[in-house]
Amino acid sequence: MRRSRLVQAAIGAVVVAAGSVAAVVASGSANAASGTPLPAHVFAPYFEAYAGSSLSGLSQQSGAKYLTMAFIQTPSQGSCTAYWNGDTGLPIATSSFGSDINTIRANGGDVVPSFGGYAADSSGTELADSCTNVSSIAGQFEKLITTYNVTRIDLDVEVQSLDNSAGIDRRNKAIKMTEDWAAANGRTIQFVYTLPTTVNGLAASGLAVLQNAVANNARVDVVNMMTFDYYDGNNSHQMANDTRTSANGLINQLRQLYPSKTTTQLWSMVGITEMIGIDDFGAGETFTIADANSVLSWAKTQGIAELSFWALQRDNGGCPGGGAADNCSGISQSTWQFSHIFEPFTSGSSTTPPSSPSPTPSRSPSPTPTGPSGNGVVNGGFESGSLSPWTCTGNLGSVVSSPVHAGSKALKAAASSSDNAQCTQTIGVTPGRTYTLSAYVQGNYAFIGTTGAGGGDVSNWTASAPGYTKLSVTFSSGSSSTVRIWVHGWYGTGTIFVDDVTVA
Repeated sequence: MRRSRLVQAAIGAVVVAAGSVAAVVASGSANAASGTPLPAHVFAPYFEAYAGSSLSGLSQQSGAKYLTMAFIQTPSQGSCTAYWNGDTGLPIATSSFGSDINTIRANGGDVVPSFGGYAADSSGTELADSCTNVSSIAGQFEKLITTYNVTRIDLDVEVQSLDNSAGIDRRNKAIKMTEDWAAANGRTIQFVYTLPTTVNGLAASGLAVLQNAVANNARVDVVNMMTFDYYDGNNSHQMANDTRTSANGLINQLRQLYPSKTTTQLWSMVGITEMIGIDDFGAGETFTIADANSVLSWAKTQGIAELSFWALQRDNGGCPGGGAADNCSGISQSTWQFSHIFEPFTSGSSTTPPSSPSPTPSRSPSPTPTGPSGNGVVNGGFESGSLSPWTCTGNLGSVVSSPVHAGSKALKAAASSSDNAQCTQTIGVTPGRTYTLSAYVQGNYAFIGTTGAGGGDVSNWTASAPGYTKLSVTFSSGSSSTVRIWVHGWYGTGTIFVDDVTVA
């Protein structure tokens, strides 16, 4: 991950595991017992292993049972031996963090070690960049697995490592070799790729890493997106929304790489890592408490695999109004506030994700289909004076007399910091037809869309509509005879108004 511009820090990958109390074994020795596989959905903030903090101590203080340990790298270019932080005094051995890892496991958590990070990836000391022998790289992975009995390894690939095609190919060949070794020895192991992203999915360089993995038959279990430090010239990012659009773009990319997987399976490959507070770009990319609540709700709904942030040592309000730093978030917050918000993600509870990427969570059940077959929006102008048959999440929708686009009534959807005020109804459609959903909207961050049509979820939105503005989106009914249409605002951005919803 990206290091702070102020200090030589690094950021890593995603994490965690269920409560295994198996003892850590001696370095390099065989262990017949495989570690405990990770939960399907885990929250694990990054832990700066180079900062001198207590691994198990901060886990207990913050309440974060699962931690990602950043980073492992070689001490110099050309070396094939990995050390924690590249420090030869911290070898892959039980003498390095072994006691802490056992304490975390005894408390019901676990760790995921991470290779790479900004410092290693920019200095040639990332393992696969440094070592040119595939078997030796795989041997270091295997040593890590048997030493600490871990079941997941994260690989943080960014900056210069993204341009090292030989290193990329060696790394993926070593993943395949390690996976084969684990299968032959009755072990469970997963690999995570942590990659920088744009607001619309992976950049071409990150996508090439995954394409090479497919070519080498290397199984990638989670693709973890670093949804921060975009540096795209936009000085006013809406970070929670950027997370969602970035993940939707990733799903479309994964669908091309893994055409046999269902959309649900693709979402289960997604990891998200935020940088809490102000990131390296500056105040224009500030991940707020409201953003955290929004992302948590979305992550549960979509059924993603991992949710994390950089970094545990930053989860405090020790430097409000400051910039990116390794020991505080730069915003006003209580200590461990982000950790406490994200902790429920590890509970394993999540709703069934939509059949294809959607810009909005679908949190309310579909009502009984209503309306005439073929074009059936009922009460699209809200002139009845009631919501029916629309249903709105959190009781945040209501019918008002002003402002309206036409007639005497309109819908008011008042999003909160934890609910986007999604209002839906299910309508009848004729199979095999193309339709256009339209609505007039007013306010900031207004969305319209459909779920359950033959062409998958579709949507459109506007960041700002000071007066009523028409939004439209086209969808195909496919073999469906019903489709759910929806409108909503966005978390923490205020109230929107909707009028004259039609499907034609």
